[in-house]
Parts: sequence; structure tokens; C-alpha cells
Amino acid sequence: MAAINDQNQRRFYHGTKASLKPGDMIEPGYHSNFGKRKKASFVYLTATLDAATWGAELSLGEGAGRIYVVEPTGPIEDDPNLTDKKFPGNPTKSYRSRDPLRVTGEITDWQGHSPEQLKTMRDRLDELKQLGIEAIED
Repeated sequence: MAAINDQNQRRFYHGTKASLKPGDMIEPGYHSNFGKRKKASFVYLTATLDAATWGAELSLGEGAGRIYVVEPTGPIEDDPNLTDKKFPGNPTKSYRSRDPLRVTGEITDWQGHSPEQLKTMRDRLDELKQLGIEAIED
């Protein structure tokens, strides 16, 4: 997969339930929020607030979802979980990296999805889990 070269020209976000502060690092090696919850080899980021909102709403853990402004500390690449044949061209602007992300700020005025949209997405994720479809981690 090709690395993305225009990192400095975009603002990136990471949605989670973790409580973080500027300067904190989001690193690979934690359990994934999806599938069999294997330790993740990558950290994920997006250039769209909508994709970060999904991350904040669907991540596991206690407390409210949070969206952070992050900067990659190394190369990033298209996230193959969202850029396969379903979404050619990466319209969600979703990426991943083997290097940490540095938290530079937090978005506090974001709008979540409707309860109906959340239910539909959770049902779809449950369906994928039952089918044994795992996140691409290679």
C-alpha cells in the first residue's frame, strides 16, 4: 500500500472513548475495538469528522466518545478496511499507521449520529462478526 505524502496539508482526527490530553501518544498494540479484539498493529486516523464520530461512538470502553485532533509521527497509508471495493478511492479519508499519533487537541462540539443510524451500524458490525470477517491487519 502506498504511503500518503500530503500529511501536512490535512487535519486528522481519531475517535475513541479514551480520555487523553495534548501531547499524549496513541500507539499500536492495544486491543482492537472490532472482531476478535486482537492487539492492533496499527493506529487509525481520518481526515473527516464523520469518520472520527463513528470511531468515538463505536469504540469500546466506558464514558462518552471523544474526538481528538492528531498528527501522525510517521508514514500513513489508506485503511484497507474502508478502501476496498466498497469504497474505492478512499472517500472516508481513513488511514492507518504503525507509528504513534500525537494528540494536539480535542473537538468538543461534534454531533453524534442518530440512534437509528447507530443501531444499523452496530447490527452490521455484529453481522460481520458472526460471519467471521475480521479487520485487515497485514
